[in-house]
Amino acid sequence: MKNRLLLLLALAVVACGRKASLVIPEIPDYTLPANWYHLDRGTGADLFYISSTEVADRALKDGRVRHFASVTDSADRAALLAEYNGVDRLLSDGKLNFYGPYYRQMTLETYLSQEDVRSRVAVPLQDIRAAFDYYMAHENKGKPFILAGFSQGAQMTLELLKAMPDSVYSRMVAAYIIGWPVTPEDRKAAKSRIVPAEGAADTGVTVCYQSVRSPSDANQVINGTSCIGINPVNWCTDTTSAVFCDSLTVRLDPATHYLLVSGYESTDYVRPPYFQEGNYHTFEIRWYADCLRRNMQERLSHFEQHAADVVTGGTGH
Repeated sequence: MKNRLLLLLALAVVACGRKASLVIPEIPDYTLPANWYHLDRGTGADLFYISSTEVADRALKDGRVRHFASVTDSADRAALLAEYNGVDRLLSDGKLNFYGPYYRQMTLETYLSQEDVRSRVAVPLQDIRAAFDYYMAHENKGKPFILAGFSQGAQMTLELLKAMPDSVYSRMVAAYIIGWPVTPEDRKAAKSRIVPAEGAADTGVTVCYQSVRSPSDANQVINGTSCIGINPVNWCTDTTSAVFCDSLTVRLDPATHYLLVSGYESTDYVRPPYFQEGNYHTFEIRWYADCLRRNMQERLSHFEQHAADVVTGGTGH
């Protein structure tokens, strides 16, 4: 009995030591322009976008390992900057003001374990909440906005939706949760904030999709089990298929809400141990960029028309 207690005590000490040694980078200050990728085009609507996972674990000189990006690390910043540049070019099309916060995102290795994700997610979430609060208080100025994120960024987007007050939600054109699931528990926690998109023009809704060859190719840490989904090519929520990129076909699987893609033969996307053959996570924006760009403008147009109708007493279409 005594030996068992000593063993448990030793394990507790080791566990505490590991927790204490977790390297937490400096908290970003979002009043500083340096902590934003921001392009103000003087347009009447914004895109607030949260980047996907772009950094890996970093071994430090003292032997510890950093499991988060640092906003003062030039390599980490360059990785996020590259995504923000690309997404801005693909989705904004020069018609939306773009806001992308540099944040202490979790590393790729974190997503090999659901336990690691759960134990570390508070760090990036603290940053994203602070960044979004700053944006709403100082930058939004009453404009309609689109909220979007990919992969880890979509995970953060989902959490913002859950805590979004009425005064903010009323200005949200749509939320795009790309490459991350919306579970029944998420919908319950978000109350009325997560309204599944049912077509191409509804507003105040959440767009969610994840692409695989078959449901068996899903990565359960990242893809999970979603209770909503929509085809971003034809904006259907049934099994109607659509052709994109000339030769690929996509349809929604109503049982899993995954997008089932056929016709892609290359294996250039395979990234073990993260993504096996048949998991198209890395293509979620590139494949559907044209569809997303046009759709953001369509939803924004309907949002603005509805707002104008409310002011003038019109009925809209």
